[in-house]
Amino acid sequence: MSGYLEGYGAGEERRAKLIKRAIAIVVAVGIAAGVLYYYFHNYREERVAKQFLSLLAAGNYQAAYGMWHASPTSYPFDKFMDDWGPKSSFSNASEFQIANADACGSGVLMSLSYPQVQPVAVWVERSTKVMSFSPWPQCPGRHFHPGAFFKMLFGGGK
Repeated sequence: MSGYLEGYGAGEERRAKLIKRAIAIVVAVGIAAGVLYYYFHNYREERVAKQFLSLLAAGNYQAAYGMWHASPTSYPFDKFMDDWGPKSSFSNASEFQIANADACGSGVLMSLSYPQVQPVAVWVERSTKVMSFSPWPQCPGRHFHPGAFFKMLFGGGK
């Protein structure tokens, strides 16, 4: 009789292990998908901003102006040069860094930081990939910024 009861419950233990493994795999894939989404959600728009900054750093102001959403009457090239050219307060465009990129509405608002100058808020429209000054210093409404949250938790943030 002991042989009859030896295997009792073994199938249930295997099934429970399989269920636990499946749940762990689903949770791990969900976390990985969330992290990838967070890092690559604004990837194309950040590339547009980096291309704009690299054109400025190379001194190709006409091409950079072409990426900027402006009509020649409302934002002429000489005004663009006053804001972004070699005589502006952003003369060394290679020192710019994208401090924050936040999706809001139909575009991405990016805060460009530059040493010893107030950050500049720029907007990249998702559909056209055209840049302009942002209408807001930060996206309206509440937004969770994991990078800033972890800096605050583990030091480096104020």
